Amino acid sequence: MTQFPACDRAWLHAAIDALEREAARSADTHLLKIELPGYAGIDFYFKDEAAHPTGSLKHRLARSLYLYALCNGRLRQGQPVVDASSGSTAIAEAWFARLLGLHFTAVMPACTAPAKIRAVEALGGSCDLVDDPAEVYERAATHARNGACHLDQFGLAERATDWRGNNNIAESILGQLTREPHAKPAWIVCGAGTGGTSATIGRYLRYRRLPTRLCVAEPSGRSFAHGWRSRRADACASQPTLIEGIGRARVEPCFLFDVVDAVLEVPDAASVAATWLLEEIFARRYGGSSGTNLVACLELAAAMRARGERGSIVSLLCDRGERYAETLFSSEWLDLHGIDPQPWHARLTRCLADGSAPLAPTA
Repeated sequence: MTQFPACDRAWLHAAIDALEREAARSADTHLLKIELPGYAGIDFYFKDEAAHPTGSLKHRLARSLYLYALCNGRLRQGQPVVDASSGSTAIAEAWFARLLGLHFTAVMPACTAPAKIRAVEALGGSCDLVDDPAEVYERAATHARNGACHLDQFGLAERATDWRGNNNIAESILGQLTREPHAKPAWIVCGAGTGGTSATIGRYLRYRRLPTRLCVAEPSGRSFAHGWRSRRADACASQPTLIEGIGRARVEPCFLFDVVDAVLEVPDAASVAATWLLEEIFARRYGGSSGTNLVACLELAAAMRARGERGSIVSLLCDRGERYAETLFSSEWLDLHGIDPQPWHARLTRCLADGSAPLAPTA
């Protein structure tokens, strides 16, 4: 009878202990409340996932992916680790690899924000940059064929996370709202990269029998919007985006159509303008997907206001804005890519004051 090697079992137990100790040390992220005068009777909450040790909501996912790999016997002592990522997941995976004494390689599009690449390397990881973003999957698979453990965030995110509880992001949000005036929010808004976060939230809302609906905020013309409307798992994007981490070129296998109640498409310029606006609101910078979320929140709030509804809307502040100093917060970079956020910034500022819908056509 073949037995699990004693040395591997001892290392496995030590690795899981290390991950559990880290989870115990990491306090839950704050749920920040803001009041916007134009949307009277509607409370806005933003969960500051950028406060995680690795600076993004992907800290939760990376921990879950390592645990999933360990408990399924896919990750052994000394084995190199690889994953395809545009940045935030890679940073978190590199951080956990260092914690476990493993070497991590991130397969990333060459256009990834330079600060993210530097962050992976500072944590001891390597970056394998590819010119065509569509090639990251196969390149990661090549590393796996050569002996690396493929964490596979795009294939495993929805199953690696415990959606019934265990302080997942949905349980955390609802627990933090317990004493708030509208403890059962009308909407929770998130973006979709792997689809794991939307799957976890959508499942948990149904598991808890809550009336809360889930909205995915998506860059205009990207695959999840097309796929959700058509229910086609093979849907592809119809236009590019500059918003990293969300808005995939293809529908990823972890995206569950039937747990999402709405998808709102947001132009890149609006997302960038909203990202700037978040800095004005919170006095700190967040990434572009957080701006996409803000625009979707305002659109949903305007519809609630028009119907005379009261309630709360919750969304996520996904990652630290300092990672985008050379891109989304650089006028030269925006000019190079033909993005002018100023008209959208003026429009969004007006929405905050009068409660109008930012995505409604203008006269």
